[in-house]
Amino acid sequence: MLLDALTLQLGYNATLVALGAAALGLAAGTVGAFLFLRQRALVSDAISHATLPGLACAFLLMVAFGGEGRNLAGLMAGSAVSAWIGLWLTAWLTRRTRLSEDAAIGAVLSVFFGLGVVLLTVIQTMSAGRQAGLESFLLGSTAGMLQSDALLIAAGGALTLAATLLLRRPLLMIAFDEGYAAQRGLNVPAFDMALMTLVMAVTVTGLKIVGLILIVALLIIPPVAARFWTDRAPHVAMLSGLIGGASGYAGAALSATAPQLPTGPIIVLTSFALFTLSLIAAPGRGVLAIVVRHRRLQRRVHLRQGLLALAHGQPVYEDLTRRMLRANGLLRADGVPTERGRARAAQEALDEARWQALRRAPHLSELAARDDGLTRIEDILTRDQIATLDTRLGPKGTVA
Repeated sequence: MLLDALTLQLGYNATLVALGAAALGLAAGTVGAFLFLRQRALVSDAISHATLPGLACAFLLMVAFGGEGRNLAGLMAGSAVSAWIGLWLTAWLTRRTRLSEDAAIGAVLSVFFGLGVVLLTVIQTMSAGRQAGLESFLLGSTAGMLQSDALLIAAGGALTLAATLLLRRPLLMIAFDEGYAAQRGLNVPAFDMALMTLVMAVTVTGLKIVGLILIVALLIIPPVAARFWTDRAPHVAMLSGLIGGASGYAGAALSATAPQLPTGPIIVLTSFALFTLSLIAAPGRGVLAIVVRHRRLQRRVHLRQGLLALAHGQPVYEDLTRRMLRANGLLRADGVPTERGRARAAQEALDEARWQALRRAPHLSELAARDDGLTRIEDILTRDQIATLDTRLGPKGTVA
């Protein structure tokens, strides 16, 4: 059944939800990458919580004018206005008071969310407006989603993605060097506000599918997962969008196979699963790659120390060192070095002596700082420089 959901074979409504969630995830991941690179991830939390009173006020206004109150476009518009007020208030508190940005964010999100909960409680006591299920916008719900709702969400995600791609160069420049961007003539506060507007657009667009609380995860988890795979900022943004889109699509498809499961939390858990995969399997920063590099480094250290011990006629006590020497054919089972082991030991001893001579060379001593105990001197010096060092060595490879 899951395969049918992933191949869009579970019906028209499930297909709409999956495609809408994919568009939302693609936009959220891309916007979230720039927010992550700007190191302002917590702002998304304030924006998402600030949408709740606007959602409730929009419902009340639509009911007051004779509507049913559940029109998605109207609810999104009210949420956008409320989120914009919360964003402006956060910026004003940071700029005009002694509050730091994180303190201002904490104050705004808690007050706005508290006001929204109060308004939702009031709405539940009303007899008009189809208020039942309005609280589903907290965590998202796709049950009963109309075609117009899905198209609206997909269009909102596509427009947000297009705007993000249009602004990608100045946003990247500001994220990495705000001072340089200002010198190049970029209006840094204006582009910061543009980025926050994009975050607000993603938050408002995702109210129906993911909810105002869990949309933060869809903005933050994909770029964090993408960061494990690459060091280049444009690639982080691209991978983040792909991870977000895949999370939205797979999460919506998975929830379609079990209608009793909420779509928003499943999308977030799918995103977390991709993050866990990145954490473990990424070739550069993943846990497995770190473990492999550590084991390789450990073996190189043990092998070099064992060879130096053989070169100086000392016994090798470390069990791992003895095993490595025997595995490389450098040491016999009785602890006597092989011919190959003696040659390698002499080579390592000569390399060590050359490093000692380098520390005493008047014109090359600054290169000695690159000695980490494993780097061979042939990788640092030319043949002529090594020949100069060899003239300082005694007949047995010791420093004269």
